[in-house]
Amino acid sequence: MDKVKRLASENGVVIFSKSTCCLCYAVTFLFQELGVNPVIHEIDHDPDGKEMEKALMSYGCNAPVPAVFIQGKLIGSTNEVMSLHLSGSLTPLLQPYQANN
Repeated sequence: MDKVKRLASENGVVIFSKSTCCLCYAVTFLFQELGVNPVIHEIDHDPDGKEMEKALMSYGCNAPVPAVFIQGKLIGSTNEVMSLHLSGSLTPLLQPYQANN
């Protein structure tokens, strides 16, 4: 869906989320702890939310939320983000978007 692609590429770090999703909260909190304030799109508050959820799944997300995009590129959901973080690969991706830069 063009809306997902457009929203994902408008900002450096974008998380598609649902307001009731605890994993979305955890990923958002992690990014904030790393000094990044991602743009959050709560798809359950968007009139096109169902279509956006389908689009996220078609991009290859194993779960529709959280769906994390960095520089317009799909990074993945919770598992992929946490794997990158634990391996030390997430911080370099986020460095241009950290508040102290």
